Amino acid sequence: MRFDNVPIPPSIDARPRDARGYPVPAITPWEGDQPQFALTDYGRSADCARERLCSVCNLLMPKGPVWRVVGETESAAIAEALAAGRPYRNLAPTLEGPGHRACMLYASMVCPYLARPNARRRQSAEQPDDLTGHVVRGAIRGTTGAVVGFGDYEYGITDTRVLFRFLDVVEFLPHDNADEHLADLRTELDRLAGR
Repeated sequence: MRFDNVPIPPSIDARPRDARGYPVPAITPWEGDQPQFALTDYGRSADCARERLCSVCNLLMPKGPVWRVVGETESAAIAEALAAGRPYRNLAPTLEGPGHRACMLYASMVCPYLARPNARRRQSAEQPDDLTGHVVRGAIRGTTGAVVGFGDYEYGITDTRVLFRFLDVVEFLPHDNADEHLADLRTELDRLAGR
C-alpha cells in the first residue's frame, strides 16, 4: 500500500515532511533540509523520554500504555513468552522510544523498513556498537514484525544515547506485512475522533 493511501493520524499530519511527502518523526535528525530516517536525534529522543512525548508525533502520551514497533527477533520472543504464559520484558535496552497506538500503527505501515519482510535498511548507524551493530545498510527486517503495547517504559540517558526498556505486554499485533494493521488503524482513528 502506498504511504499516501494510509489513513494518517492528525498529530502526524501536522509533522514536517520530506521531499516525497513522508511525515518526519519527532526523533528523526535533519541534515540540512534532508531528514535522516535511519538515525535518531539524541536531544529529541531525550526530550521524548523525559517529557513522555510520542517519538513519532511529539505530543504528550497520557499515563498508561505505550506502543512501539518491533522486528523479527523481539516479535518472536514476545510471541514465545505469551504462548508459554510467561511475562515478557526486554532486558536488553533499545534506542527506539515509545509512542501512541495510532502513531505506531501508522509508522509500521508507512516506514518501508518496518512494513515489509524483505525491506532493507538504506543507511547504516553512524557509530555501530553493541546496540546499533545490526543497523547496517542492506540489513533485512525479517519475516515478522509487530506493533506492541506495553504497560509502561523506563529510560536511561547517557552522554551519548537514550535507552529504553518496556514493561508488561498489554497488546501484541504481529504482522508479516504491516498492511494487516489497516483495520486496527482505522478503528483507532475513529475512536480518537469519538466516532
